[in-house]
Amino acid sequence: MEPLPSSVLPADVRGRILPGINGLDIHVLEAGFEQPGPNSPNRPAVILFHGFPELAYSWRKVLPALGAAGYHAIAPDLRGYGRTTGWNADYDADQIGFRFVNLLRDAIGVLHALGHRTAEAAVGHDFGASVASYAALARPDIFKRMVLMSAPFGGPAAVPFDTAGKPPAPAAPDIHAAMAALPRPRKHYQWYQSTREANENQWHAKQGLHDFLRAYYHYKSADWKANKPHELKGWTAEELAKMPTYYIMDLAEGMAETVAKEMPSAAEIAANTWLPDSDLRVYSGEYQRTGFQGGLNWYRARTSGRVTPELEIFTGRTIDQPSTFISGKSDWGNYQSPGALTKMQQSACTNMKQIHLVEGAGHWVQQEQPDEVNRLLLRFLKS
Repeated sequence: MEPLPSSVLPADVRGRILPGINGLDIHVLEAGFEQPGPNSPNRPAVILFHGFPELAYSWRKVLPALGAAGYHAIAPDLRGYGRTTGWNADYDADQIGFRFVNLLRDAIGVLHALGHRTAEAAVGHDFGASVASYAALARPDIFKRMVLMSAPFGGPAAVPFDTAGKPPAPAAPDIHAAMAALPRPRKHYQWYQSTREANENQWHAKQGLHDFLRAYYHYKSADWKANKPHELKGWTAEELAKMPTYYIMDLAEGMAETVAKEMPSAAEIAANTWLPDSDLRVYSGEYQRTGFQGGLNWYRARTSGRVTPELEIFTGRTIDQPSTFISGKSDWGNYQSPGALTKMQQSACTNMKQIHLVEGAGHWVQQEQPDEVNRLLLRFLKS
């Protein structure tokens, strides 16, 4: 597999393949990769983890700013994505490789391959925020700071406490049955994305893959004016159903049909400056080749409960490194896990410096408002 060609990248960003890392050949984009001279100090590393359905390419507007500021900025195509190879795309394959502990092993392997024993910061967006969170939680000696975008960290899975001699806690209500029983029957997108049909529905969407991605990105951005998120009162069907259908879907529809209803007009597409069609073609070209199953395996690992027991070893542990949270003001991702944003500030992260909700951005904050993200990110790193 060849790296992304320079023709689709900023002038000071390059792609390359790092072979033999935890069973993978990992494709990375990087800036600030110049070899230090005899009078130049080694550049501190900043590693950036993307979300779904994205790629290392989603950091194309951030990498140059970090490189210009003196950092070695590194964005891998994560396990299951893009030009990283060695993962199994079979739905029936063992999903053990997509455990968060193993994803963290991938990240450490990337740093070591590039000659870094530490990273100045772990930066994660969307699902990549989970990797950044557990990187900071598990290896504070490696990851000196943490930046989360669009997905707050509410703390590690908890082990039941003070239970001896007491009756067992009642079973949690079946949230999926409750959503299906609403007057407008609904389902949670993470459990849909874990189904066998999810990959085919999106990869071979009736509207075409390129238009599927166009609608998906539009629907979750600030361009979709109905994105006016707010805190939810709790993990109940009625509260969750207040979110748009890209999170709480109509029960009978797949994701391709869900986002097709919000396809932007030709005029809106032409006016889009943060994701012009030339940039979107990079995404659609990559996913046309790979499909979505690799990324969907992350959902499968989470919803199956397989990742929870090993993460319980961190019960009660906090993230104590300097941290910050940057997200779009129009991003429902801030609230999709009720209470997580508050827990992140009050208990999970003891050194959370600031929460930034950026105007004019939805879920894709580093693409929709890169100048403000770069300003906030560099100010935090230099503080």
